[in-house]
Amino acid sequence: MSYKKVNAIALSERVKKAIQSPESKKVLATVSRDGVPHAAFKGSLRVTDDGLLEYYELIESSQTNKNMVYSLWFGKTVTVNVLDGDESFLIKGVVDRALIAGGEFEKHYAAVDALLGTDLSTVWRIIPQREQEESFVVRRDAELAAHPILQHL
Repeated sequence: MSYKKVNAIALSERVKKAIQSPESKKVLATVSRDGVPHAAFKGSLRVTDDGLLEYYELIESSQTNKNMVYSLWFGKTVTVNVLDGDESFLIKGVVDRALIAGGEFEKHYAAVDALLGTDLSTVWRIIPQREQEESFVVRRDAELAAHPILQHL
């Protein structure tokens, strides 16, 4: 794993399945150095064999790529939201590393070129630190249990 001292979690099988599903929608939310939030769909997001989140960034100058560099340098949290059918999950994590050269990067580059016929800018890795189900029924029931008196009258 990383040289960083972070509290990594093992993602649940439900979350892994949702992330790996080709039909699921995955959104990566980052923040700029000025504190401006940015969210973008990242269809290439997946779970690695060692439990990290990984995605391919195709555009070197994208706002997500800039924000990921900022998050890597300054230890900022990023979030991933996954919607798979009626199930919704939130994963918070920290950026572990950016692959931009070397043998491992070249394997990913060749795969992206063969599949999409385009360049690959960066392979980003994120260490998951927190997982939470965000499905409506689950969140509603949790909020009612935590705040039973605050129901709308």
